[in-house]
Amino acid sequence: MLYESGMPVCLKCAKRRKSPEDDPAAIYAILVLQLEEATRLASSACTELAALGSDAPSGAPSPNRTQRIHKAANALNAAREKAVAAQNRLEDYLERGTVPEDLKRSG
Repeated sequence: MLYESGMPVCLKCAKRRKSPEDDPAAIYAILVLQLEEATRLASSACTELAALGSDAPSGAPSPNRTQRIHKAANALNAAREKAVAAQNRLEDYLERGTVPEDLKRSG
């Protein structure tokens, strides 16, 4: 047996299960969860960068500290790009009904 949301699902039923593409509520839920996760990552990266900046000593930072700041800034930029992409995917679905390729039925 398989379990889905804590409920048992037999193997035959699992094989007949609809793909997310067949269920608008499932697509919406997936896209919202992806946006929430991307937003959490961006928030975490922002907090990390702010922490590095707030405890900065006066004077020129050490090369190691500079490297950590650059790494944190790059992580923040990457996280923000993922959040924007997730937002765009959700908006495309809501406004145009465009189902992202990775959520379409394969085969």
